Amino acid sequence: MTTPLLKVTGLCKSYSGRVAVDEVSFALASGQTLGLIGPNGAGKSTTVSMLCGLLKPDRGEILLDGQRVNQGNSAAKHKIGLVPQDLAIYEELSARENLKLFGALYGLTGDLLKQRCQAALDLVTLSDRAGDKPSTYSGGMKRRLNIAAALLHDPQLLILDEPTVGVDPQSRNAIFDSLETLKRQGRSLIYTSHYMEEVERLADHIVIIDHGKVIANETPEELYRRLPSQAALNVELGDVEAVSLAALLAGIQARPGVTGVNTVGNSLRIALGAADDALPMLEWLTAQGCRPRHFSTARTDLEEIFLTLTGHSLRD
Repeated sequence: MTTPLLKVTGLCKSYSGRVAVDEVSFALASGQTLGLIGPNGAGKSTTVSMLCGLLKPDRGEILLDGQRVNQGNSAAKHKIGLVPQDLAIYEELSARENLKLFGALYGLTGDLLKQRCQAALDLVTLSDRAGDKPSTYSGGMKRRLNIAAALLHDPQLLILDEPTVGVDPQSRNAIFDSLETLKRQGRSLIYTSHYMEEVERLADHIVIIDHGKVIANETPEELYRRLPSQAALNVELGDVEAVSLAALLAGIQARPGVTGVNTVGNSLRIALGAADDALPMLEWLTAQGCRPRHFSTARTDLEEIFLTLTGHSLRD
């Protein structure tokens, strides 16, 4: 078996008797993207701080490329690039000056420093604003500069802690374009988020943390196999003429291929065993006197998996 780039074993951390991280273990292969997901307060940021050697675990071990990561091992920490949740840039220096400063802290000089700065600016599509101060940037542009700064020393592992917090959809897409380019280049990534759709877009492997514990450590495909439903039908109800809503829900639940049904306002979300079950379900609803104003099909998503595993929503 190939030795993983990163191996995390039995990480534990408590604050004043409160357990924040409880026996967290996982591994990351070289070139792989791992999604670390969980609600706010689940222990993700504490775990990231320990992975980077910024915080000492109470117990457990972190090995990066065979080297132990701890607060004093600068050689191991040099192989990690961290994009923190809080912005780590100087607002009154230009973007290029920011990158030169961070590169110099890693010992980069001369032509190599210039090349690394330009490559990082190109990756995050900020070359045309390289001479401008971040104080003139949008929130999304600042986030992209944060990513560029973490790449200057060419780390083996890039860790991104909630990198899209507070950004607009256009900026989020720009960030993802940069990260997908890094994936194609073979970069190893850890991406923490409480947005399932972001992790699903990027991750080859997913670790779900809740209340400091790992509750899933699998590929996306393996996670989907945990659910009885593989598809969903979303129906916005019009008039329900023949039966009451309660009777309608009971009838839906009894239909072949239906694994669950929920109401959201005046809409139904019907979980199905397969996408082919959607058309018979619509025909049945019409026969009951329903007149759907709108309907759409969808695949079961990771939010539903999280709900199944924990009993509560990811954003609770």
